[in-house]
Amino acid sequence: MGRTKKVGIAGRFGPRYGSTIRKRVREIEERMKQPHKCPKCGTRAVKRISVGVWQCRKCDFTFTGGAYVPVTGTGKAVARAAQKK
Repeated sequence: MGRTKKVGIAGRFGPRYGSTIRKRVREIEERMKQPHKCPKCGTRAVKRISVGVWQCRKCDFTFTGGAYVPVTGTGKAVARAAQKK
């Protein structure tokens, strides 16, 4: 592929779709592909299996979460509210 220093993971789109859309996709995919913390064992080994389904590679714990990140802001707020009751 060509140079991807600026566009990173969204370089596969080339000049298509516009710069703003490609920047958005880049931010989302970089957050999605980074290692996340497992809610069960605490290691940073969680990977996305499919949309909203996440799995820890160490303890094999499978759980649901957001489409692009395992724990969303709304999910945190709901968990906090449920904990208060």
